[in-house]
Amino acid sequence: MADLLGIGLSGLRTSQTSLTVTGHNISNVNTPGYSRQETVQGTRTPQYNGFGYIGSGATVQDVRRLASEFLTAQVRNNTVVASDVEAYKTQIDQLDSLLAGTVTGISPGLESFFSALQAAVESPSDIPARQLVLSEAEGLAKRFNTVYERIDQQNQFINKQMGSIADQVNRLSASIAGYNDSIAAARGNGAEPNDLLDARDEAIRELSELIGVQVTDQDGAKNVFIGTGQPLVVGKQANSIAITPSTNDPTRTQVEFISGGSRQSITNQVTGGELGGLLRYRDEVLDPTFNSIGRLALSVSEQVNDQLGQGIDLAGNVGTGLFKDINSPDLQALRSFPTGADVAISDTSKLTTSDYRLDLSTTPPTARRLNDNATLAVTGTGTAADPYLIGDEGFEVSFASPPTATAYTIMPTRRGAAGIEKTLDQPEQLAFAASARATAATQNRGTGAIGQPELVEGPSPIDTADLGRLFGTSGRTLTFDGTTGTFDTSNLPAGATLSYVSPSTTGLTSGQNNTVRLEYTDAVTGNSYTYDFTVSGVPQSGDTFNLAYNQSGVSDNRNGLKLVDLQNKATVGVSYDGAGDPIANTGVSFSDGYGDLVERVGTLTAQARVDSEATTALLTQAQNNRDSLSAVNLDEEAAKLIQFEQYYNASAQVIQVARSLFDTLISSIG
Repeated sequence: MADLLGIGLSGLRTSQTSLTVTGHNISNVNTPGYSRQETVQGTRTPQYNGFGYIGSGATVQDVRRLASEFLTAQVRNNTVVASDVEAYKTQIDQLDSLLAGTVTGISPGLESFFSALQAAVESPSDIPARQLVLSEAEGLAKRFNTVYERIDQQNQFINKQMGSIADQVNRLSASIAGYNDSIAAARGNGAEPNDLLDARDEAIRELSELIGVQVTDQDGAKNVFIGTGQPLVVGKQANSIAITPSTNDPTRTQVEFISGGSRQSITNQVTGGELGGLLRYRDEVLDPTFNSIGRLALSVSEQVNDQLGQGIDLAGNVGTGLFKDINSPDLQALRSFPTGADVAISDTSKLTTSDYRLDLSTTPPTARRLNDNATLAVTGTGTAADPYLIGDEGFEVSFASPPTATAYTIMPTRRGAAGIEKTLDQPEQLAFAASARATAATQNRGTGAIGQPELVEGPSPIDTADLGRLFGTSGRTLTFDGTTGTFDTSNLPAGATLSYVSPSTTGLTSGQNNTVRLEYTDAVTGNSYTYDFTVSGVPQSGDTFNLAYNQSGVSDNRNGLKLVDLQNKATVGVSYDGAGDPIANTGVSFSDGYGDLVERVGTLTAQARVDSEATTALLTQAQNNRDSLSAVNLDEEAAKLIQFEQYYNASAQVIQVARSLFDTLISSIG
């Protein structure tokens, strides 16, 4: 009877423990990372009674945690990738909407500006049409400014988000180290602390959402590594990371790994998780977009201003810039870090979308293009008179005073979109007229006709004194010699030459459309000018033609037409040969340059969306695989409740029988 009572009591204890574990499972059905548990039941040690062994009841040998390290690792690894892709996709979706939008994008502004310019050029003396050009130019500049501000806000958000992520990483790493310590102490009792193991795995999973991790098991402790093997958690010791301003660019933050008193920059080594996705987006998309938009803004400003500088306005003056000078001192000073270097743009058509690193610690200095790490030759001494030329990248670097640092990050295009500004206020000052005009004498006997001169090469702005010396007060008369088929050039000033380009290089070909070139180098300023004009028909000996400075070209729109032509002219990203001449069919127009950027960002956005769907599906599959083993099934647990309740009642009945037998025995003895 005593044995029967003990067996019944063991059944009660076993069933009660099983009910407790089942209730624990049910109450944690929504606990993140919880792995369901079950009791492992076995028989107690039997007793020998001479004729054999008689069982002594049941006991709970273990409370087992239903978890697989392999499935847990799968969830963790897929979480690293999915969080990376999601962070990347969230940011690039915003940028894609910004660049491609009709309200915020640059393309509509370019189209409106050139449409207004076309209308004004068709009626060059129409002041309201000219005023519309100024208004559209201001609108275009503000579009560039707005895009820059929005991208800069995204950059600032990334900086702040990186700081928030670092705080969470440090909190979780300390928590994981604490779990390692608690688990080691609990295991000293000879059993597995299931809930602590779940909590540690969930902390590691949460950490994998933030940053890519590698996890190893060492004597029951989980060691966590980031980057290229930096130990974030080793046993009960936790290190940390910090987000600090970059030493190369204060507008960007960097990731530092802190262990004891040492700090190590690991920005380029961090991958995976939300932090890795933000860094990948910044490197692959945000920085190139900053520079692409900036390069386009610089190109628009320079090309439009330079063309205006080669024309004449309604008052007969040389044209002034429509946009702010891209090499104004305040803009030059913002193109380097640390400050102190003046970065002047020499040719926007040669600019790339890269930043550069100039190292002054060597003799001669060295430079690298950061987007492909290419080494570039550096020439010059760095003074204003002899600036550093870094390869043939379209900019030069000088120092007004001795450099205070040994290395500088050069960002020629980074703030281009922020610096563009409409500065011309008077519509009359738009220089639509060309600088030279040609006329044929009315008394000419032949049918020769002269076309209007086109300035194919010259300074911007042109110098009225130069043109005064070239053309004189009443122009330069060219007299045709029918015997030689050439013009008498004795009337040209010193420094001026006349040559024949086509179809013959020795003179005019009667009846053909001849191209003639006037070249002039001014002795005072050193400026050089090249004008091309055509002579057609059949001129007779003694026929005269006059070339003059076009001071009163009120109805002239030849320079304005060149401004309109800039819309489709390849002026961005032009490649040059070894002689410094542009290679044919290279470079793109303003619209195509922006279109290429929008297309690139759009392609990356589409790829990010596909990647997001794929990684989400893989993560869901990994979670489902884990849940099939570890997740709590309420139906199953409800069935177990009934099972163990019946077990408990049956064990109680065994005790009742033992008690009844004992009472019967006592009664018979009495």
